[in-house]
Amino acid sequence: MNHRNFGFGAPLADLCDVRFDNSFVRELPADPLLRNVPRPVRNACYTRVDPTPVANPRLLAWADPVGEMLGISRPDSANGPVAEALGGNRVLPGMQPYAARYGGHQFGHWAGQLGDGRAITLAEVVGADGRRFDLQLKGAGRTPYSRTADGRAVLRSSVREFMCSEAMHYLGVPTTRALSLVGTGETVVRDMFYDGNPQAEPGAVVCRVAPTFVRFGNFEIHAAHGERDLLKRLADYVIGTHFPELGEPSPAAYGRWFEEICRRTATLVAEWMRVGFVHGVMNTDNMSILGLTIDYGPYGWLEGYDPHWTPNTTDAEGRRYCYANQPGIAQWNLVRLANALAPLIQDTAIFERGLDVFGDTFELTSSRMLAGKLGVLALDREGDDTLLGELFELLQQVETDMTLFFRNLAALPVEGSDGTIGDSTLVEPVRCAFYDVAALAPAQLGRLAGWVRRYAARVRQDGVPRSERIASMNQANPKYVLRNYQAQLAIDALENGDASVLERMMTVLQRPYDEQPGHDDLAERRPEWARHRAGCSALSCSS
Repeated sequence: MNHRNFGFGAPLADLCDVRFDNSFVRELPADPLLRNVPRPVRNACYTRVDPTPVANPRLLAWADPVGEMLGISRPDSANGPVAEALGGNRVLPGMQPYAARYGGHQFGHWAGQLGDGRAITLAEVVGADGRRFDLQLKGAGRTPYSRTADGRAVLRSSVREFMCSEAMHYLGVPTTRALSLVGTGETVVRDMFYDGNPQAEPGAVVCRVAPTFVRFGNFEIHAAHGERDLLKRLADYVIGTHFPELGEPSPAAYGRWFEEICRRTATLVAEWMRVGFVHGVMNTDNMSILGLTIDYGPYGWLEGYDPHWTPNTTDAEGRRYCYANQPGIAQWNLVRLANALAPLIQDTAIFERGLDVFGDTFELTSSRMLAGKLGVLALDREGDDTLLGELFELLQQVETDMTLFFRNLAALPVEGSDGTIGDSTLVEPVRCAFYDVAALAPAQLGRLAGWVRRYAARVRQDGVPRSERIASMNQANPKYVLRNYQAQLAIDALENGDASVLERMMTVLQRPYDEQPGHDDLAERRPEWARHRAGCSALSCSS
């Protein structure tokens, strides 16, 4: 048995020596059919199915912090049993792989049965502290929920999910995690922009980790088919396993549970808005029952601040899932969940209270987060709303990088901006955030400097020492986020056998709020060459 100790906590075990659990499989009803062909599934929460083996599984990346969380050591070799298990070629003793059944509303319309079409949950790992984590392979082959797809994933989408899962965690955003990235040694054909030009690309499998991957759509499918008993059994399992503090299942407990889901979802979206993250596909089948960010597809960070920007080419016309719409869409999705849970909760007032919790939580959390980003104690003084409104108007008038602007806001000379400092000098710290020189043309410069002086006066009202204010702002405004063009550079290098770009970025993204000398090039505006390059701005759902 291979054990290692990284200097803290319990020794780490080789994945092949881990004792697995399978509570989801054990406690919930399975699809009685074992035919792994696309088909409608009824009266089941999941289908037992093994991953489809690949030609040559090879470990490309490993997240040590996730391994340590799970008690699993980094493999000694890029090949071998661990790569085989995480690539889908070997089912380890104790694993009971399955694909979950769920439905969902996609782009506002009921889509019927969806399910894990290329994701297969291998098993659950239970830590020494009792925490339970699912190990799920994405890109592991066909399942009964694959419809016409092949169940595979390309390297580029797998790298993006691997990197972003970890980047979001270190930003402080609730998220699933990623343990490993395995190359398959096979190609996958994808039409990246649905324009009739399919290409063969390298395939990969990413191992995702979360306490559960249950989502709103798991409940919607049972409600849609009148499977009330299964709806109740799934709700009771989720509450008992993941919300035990709510007590034994009952109508009152279901109500408290819905309120907690609303609270967590509101907090999640507020965190997205804080860091400028746009999910891109907020369908109900992509909404976690735990309030986690799941299913990293065509996501992106606001670079030029545009509330109506969406990273999803499929959403380019309607912009349903653009940055500004995320809070409203989250609430819309919660209403769909409420409709699904209605057979368990007869009192509609309970749902109304839950939705009020969402609204109140989002408003309070967003206000607190904005105050932190601006370096004020609270947004509770007369004129604060006007000051905020003026700021976001300014950010839209010229192309302004959101991350860089807020990060460098702390460096403005607010303690001395009483009119003795010229406009250009006053705004110099945020100059790096502007993509267009027009931002500092006289008229725009004057508007920006005027806002800075009003902002400076507001900051001085709180009387917080400068060093304390800057330290606080730097913990609210990240210096490093995973920009799409940076992810694409990591993908390009990995396709050529070079993992160093990915490894460097993963190291830097573990400390997104810190100054990291030697890595300032990862905290710069998107370069012009990346503005329209595929994979560097907008992306499709194709992977």
